[in-house]
Amino acid sequence: MENLPEGNETILVVDDHDDIWDFLSEALQELGYSVILAENGLDAVEIYRENPSQIDLVLLDMIMPQLNGYEAFKQIKEIDPNAKVLLSSGFVSGEEVKNLLEAGAQGFLAKPHRLATMAQAIRTILDGGTIK
Repeated sequence: MENLPEGNETILVVDDHDDIWDFLSEALQELGYSVILAENGLDAVEIYRENPSQIDLVLLDMIMPQLNGYEAFKQIKEIDPNAKVLLSSGFVSGEEVKNLLEAGAQGFLAKPHRLATMAQAIRTILDGGTIK
């Protein structure tokens, strides 16, 4: 994973697909990040509520059971209006993405995306930027 931006922050990865979980967890750890996993929006909100100061970024899938990414995003922002959230999905409309970015999400990545693209987006957001 040469030339990919690295970090030591903690990332909450929220996705309901085990294969994506495994890939992201391993890849992000190799880049130096600590990773917390949540398999749905409900778990993500609960984990964030219990550890708001320990989570530096939420990588949030939009289509999930129990609580979708849109609702999870709103609840995480209620807990911490400064939460850094990077949204990811292959199945949302441009209008939904626009609304979430206007509501305070730092960026959106359409799936499928390359690891290099995601690593750069994560680093940009953690360094105070946004992905529009």
